[in-house]
This record gives sequence, C-alpha cells and structure tokens, in this order.
Amino acid sequence: MQTLLLPDRVIRDLISMGEVIDAVENAFREKALGRVQMPAKTYLFYGDFGDLRVMPCYMQTSKISSVKIVNSHPGNREKGFPTVMATIILVDPETGFQKAIMGGTWLTGIRTGAAGAVAAKYLAKKNSRTVAFIGAGAQARMQLMGLMEVMSSLDEVRVFDVRKGAGESFLSFFEEKYPGRCSTVLAGSAREAVKDADIVVTTTPSRKPIIMSDWVSEGTHFNCIGADAPGKEELDPMILKRASKIVVDDVEQAVHGGEINVPIKLGIIRREDIYGELGELAAGLKKGRESDEEITVFTSTGLAVQDAVAADLAYRKALEKGVGSYIDLIG
Repeated sequence: MQTLLLPDRVIRDLISMGEVIDAVENAFREKALGRVQMPAKTYLFYGDFGDLRVMPCYMQTSKISSVKIVNSHPGNREKGFPTVMATIILVDPETGFQKAIMGGTWLTGIRTGAAGAVAAKYLAKKNSRTVAFIGAGAQARMQLMGLMEVMSSLDEVRVFDVRKGAGESFLSFFEEKYPGRCSTVLAGSAREAVKDADIVVTTTPSRKPIIMSDWVSEGTHFNCIGADAPGKEELDPMILKRASKIVVDDVEQAVHGGEINVPIKLGIIRREDIYGELGELAAGLKKGRESDEEITVFTSTGLAVQDAVAADLAYRKALEKGVGSYIDLIG
C-alpha cells in the first residue's frame, strides 16, 4: 500500500481546463442531486496575516473522497510566496487509505476557473462580447482560461489592477496564450473597465466595494471570485439589489463568506434573495439566464467537491502516464 505523491509541477501537465470544466460541472450537478457529503469549511484565522481552511468531501456515486488544506495570505506577494497554497489528500472511501497526496495550488486555481466558466455558461448572455477583469493576479488568469473555453463570442478583454504592472502582465499572458483571439484594453480605472461590459470578473481580496452600481449596465453578468471569506466584498450591494438572479456555489458558505456575506449581515439583502445554487442550474432544477436584460451574479466561495473531482482527474491521469513518486505512509 503505497501513496502516490504528485507535486504541482507534475499536475500542471496532466489536466486541461476543458477537462476540469466538465468534471466541475458534474460535481455541482451531483451536489444539487443530494449525492455529496460536504461539511462546511473550517477556518483558522491568523490575524492580519491570513487564514487556513480545511475542506473535506465525499462523492457517493463516483466514490471520490478528498480533504484539502488551503491558505489565503494576501501579503505573500511581497514575500515571494504564492498568496494561495494548498495540499490535497485523496482517500479511498472503502478503506480510508490515503492513495495520493498532491500539491493543491494549481488544482485550486484551475477548478476555481472552471467554476467561473460553468457559471458563465448558464448565466452570461450567449452572445457576450466584452469581459472585464478587476484584479489581474493568478486567479484572473484561470478565470480567463475558463471563459475562453465556454464563451466563443468574446472579442474584447479588459483589465484593471491597482498594482503597477499587473494589468500589463495579464494582457501579455492573454496575447501569448490566445494570439489574435480578442482585442485588449488596459483600463485606467475599475469604472472604465466595467462600462458596458457583458461579463465582469472580480478576483481581489477587497473588504469594501470596488464596483459601483451606477457603472453597471443591464444584462451584465458578474463572476465574484475574490470574496471567499467573512468580511470580504467587491460589489456595491445595490448591484445585488438590482440583480434578477444571485446564484451561489453553496448557500451556507456564501452566506458566511461569499460576496453576499456583508450585505446579509447589514440587512441590505436577505438569504431569501438567493436565487439558487449553481448545481441546480447544471442539473436542470432551475433556469439560468432568461433574458438579455437580466443582471446576474455568481458568488464563488470554492467547494471541496471541486477539489475532489480535480484531484481524482489528476490521479487517474498520473496512473495512466506513470508519473509521480510513491511513499510508504502505512506500516
């Protein structure tokens, strides 16, 4: 009984965004159909430094189970570390044996980008042409990769970031990966980026609104990715008031740590204003976008079930290709 070790650098070459989108969409669907055990995230808060989260999951139909530990330390950029680092343990449900231990940083990034893609598939206008990114870090790149898989109509990519050089680096990444696919705009402000955009993606660690309601046109879809812990928010709550559909990945997590957590605590919106979970749209239990005039919001907190399917995909690919190394943990 040996445990497979897979570092991030190996996993990067094993799985594609398209494969992860399919796996994550199925994971959301399974959750909506009641075939997933997924306790709420457990948090450790390290004051001003950041936090650590523990995320367990068991998918009953496919017999996939995992536990992830992941941090969020916004100040790590200045220290030369990633702001998010993770480790995932893949467990055999029949024996409890830890069949794989793998770097989870790349998996966390790609599965989050995949969730944004699934949300856009159901909630953005089918003919969406312009996408605006507020925040240009590693996760913005993952969101970009996900959208490019599902939104073939896009023809303009805009970006704004308060950090010098971040926006330029993001656009260089885009132009290298998708040469000639879309025109690009380095915006001078969040307002300039958002104006008349069909899709807006937010990936910042902000604890106060950075996008105002009066900047937002009818028909806009928001993928809110940055607000994934208590106290974080990126949107003016009036955008949520205007939205026809507020869709979350998980109601309990979103109420306590997603884009809606602060507005709910302040009584600006209510839990009852949540339209539904993304899995309900994927399973056909609820409708997605119904008109081009709707403002729609997806708030992502990140689910353990996303980690489980991404880790299982990487594990199976590693076995097929004979990569990774092994360690004796038991006995």
